[in-house]
This record gives sequence, structure tokens and C-alpha cells, in this order.
Amino acid sequence: MVQEYKPKHFIGSAVEVEFDKEPFHKRKPDCPDRFVWDGQVINIVEKVGEWHDYSRTGHMTHNMRPANMAKALRRGSWGVGRFYFRVVVENDQIFDIYYDRAPKDALDRGGSWFLDREMIKNENV
Repeated sequence: MVQEYKPKHFIGSAVEVEFDKEPFHKRKPDCPDRFVWDGQVINIVEKVGEWHDYSRTGHMTHNMRPANMAKALRRGSWGVGRFYFRVVVENDQIFDIYYDRAPKDALDRGGSWFLDREMIKNENV
């Protein structure tokens, strides 16, 4: 199967996001309406893809029974998982952004948003 988009370059930068209407579930957010990257506000005009990843990494891959791990991979568990969004912004650039549910520390238990990479349309489609 040929992918509709392919990576242009990796960014991997933390960003702040803004919503016109705050998500009902903060730990399972909807696609934001805009994000702030390098001090510039970038408006999202269209969401073209969405997916999630509840897989565990590092030492967390070994701390569950197999039956519970199977459930966690489907539904997620506290502090584990990422919500990805492929978006088109005002100038027609395409980006993958994601929300990482991992807490920063004991005082800041919210997750973080990241600008993952810029994508381009695959001409071979």
C-alpha cells in the first residue's frame, strides 16, 4: 500500500497548543485549532489524519501481566500513550503533531504537545 504522505523532515520540538473549545477529556484531546512554534502562532485549517499509540516503552514494557497489557494496548493506561494528528496549516504545509500523555513530574501531571515532523504529499500515489 502506497502512503499518501511521506516525511519531509523531522522537527521534534515542544509546542504550545490552543483550542477554541477546551477538550472534554484533557488526557484524550481533540485536534487543536492552532499551535505556537518558535514564537509564531500557526493556525490549523484541516485535520487530514488521526491515530493513537498506547504502546509502552523502556522499563514499562515489563511491568504488566500479558492480559492487562493487551487491554492497555487497546484502551491506554494512565500516563502512557500518544495522540497523533496530521494537519494542514494556513500556508498549506502539512505537519504531524502529537500529545504525549506522560507526566512531566509529580507537580505537573499533564502531558506535553510536540511538533513531530513536516510531511509532503507522495507524488507516487
